[in-house]
Amino acid sequence: MNKYDAKNLKIAYIGGGSRGWAWGFMTDLARDKDLCGEVRLYDIDIEAAKRNKIIGEKISAHPDALSRWTYSVPETLQEALTGVDFVVISILPGTFKEMRSDVHLPERVGVYQPVGDTVGPGGFMRAMRTIPMFMEIGEAIRDYAPHAFVMNYTNPMSLCIRTLYHAFPEIRAYGCCHEVFGTQHLLCQMLKHEYGIDGVKRQDLYTTVTGINHFTWLTSASYKGMDLMPLYKEFAQKYAAGGFSEGQDNNWMNSSFSSNQMVKFDLFNKYGVIAAAGDRHLAEFMPPWYTRDPETVHSWKFHLTTVDWREGDLERRLQRSDDLISGKEQVELKGSGEEGHLLIKAVLGLGDLVSNVNIPNQGQIPNLPIGAIVETNALFGLDRISPVFAGPVPQNILPLIERHILNQENTLKAALTCDRKLGFTTFMNDPQMGHVTPEDGLKLFNDMLENQKKYLPEGWFE
Repeated sequence: MNKYDAKNLKIAYIGGGSRGWAWGFMTDLARDKDLCGEVRLYDIDIEAAKRNKIIGEKISAHPDALSRWTYSVPETLQEALTGVDFVVISILPGTFKEMRSDVHLPERVGVYQPVGDTVGPGGFMRAMRTIPMFMEIGEAIRDYAPHAFVMNYTNPMSLCIRTLYHAFPEIRAYGCCHEVFGTQHLLCQMLKHEYGIDGVKRQDLYTTVTGINHFTWLTSASYKGMDLMPLYKEFAQKYAAGGFSEGQDNNWMNSSFSSNQMVKFDLFNKYGVIAAAGDRHLAEFMPPWYTRDPETVHSWKFHLTTVDWREGDLERRLQRSDDLISGKEQVELKGSGEEGHLLIKAVLGLGDLVSNVNIPNQGQIPNLPIGAIVETNALFGLDRISPVFAGPVPQNILPLIERHILNQENTLKAALTCDRKLGFTTFMNDPQMGHVTPEDGLKLFNDMLENQKKYLPEGWFE
């Protein structure tokens, strides 16, 4: 007998004041006739959660909604988590003030980060303040919702999931990221534009996903038995010089998140494996081949996403929140494109689903460390998540991935022990820091730690 009641689910959303992910998730729930229940919106910014409660209720009340959900705003993690079936985590660790230090302070030593939330000096510092938060969340899940499935969207993804398992080894947590979806979509565009095969959806492809979050790779790809790897080889060579933008030559210039895929193509032409994340993320895992300076970034046709832009985007989303609450903007039931609610359905026993997720390595990638958080396909079914065997990482990209896994382990240890020596050597061991002198690196390390002092344990400053 199924122990879950799909029509009476209890979901805790940690970060329930989110002005983006939460709206999409609430809309996806309302569009699904098979699910119904309660969402508890927990946020340290309780007013933001209360505003999302109003928006969630508007979404649920939409005449075209296929299911009705109730929303509440608990004041404590205990209240949010007790008795829930699923936990969703989508938080911003710190504020834009700390993010400005993450992203832009390293520019003084010539380190330019397109994102700055996963690896590099920015990713390291973001992890320092995120890991204590996730330890608290993981321990609360252990105490109040030990059997819940936990779905994380927060970055740095790998370290968030690794921390949850460190806090509560029996946790059933997984990390969702849509970066692979974009590369699957690119393969569909390749079939359409280069070979006249129209109407292919990314779900129609079979891809073998391997690697770590934001540095994922496809070692095989096929469509109805057609091997796409040799086709992609021709594609990557054809568009290596100017990139590909679905027929719009300057499409990459119109959005901070767009690119012309030139980093992807260059990595394929170097290593023979399809890099399966956005160019902004991929570039950060490599030496500064693509990010030496803003002019180099521009030449590879992608963007440095500034914190100024993010602050402006938040203002736009805050205005949209006002408009949705006041009724100036009407709620639309447009799907988010994410798979979170579909993964929930699969775990409920409403149809198996294979998707790429971040979970501990149980041998699905046999030549990476057991227990490291890796991104591969997994089969979601009734009350289970089973990793799909991806095979060994190809030898030529293995050192690239392994270096980051070892850095992430040391990052976790440094965060938990407030070990400045380990923290600094790990900070400097990132490929982006290879040209920085130890003296300049130490000054940067200390200044970046100081800039987020309010979010760090006191042990860092004793």
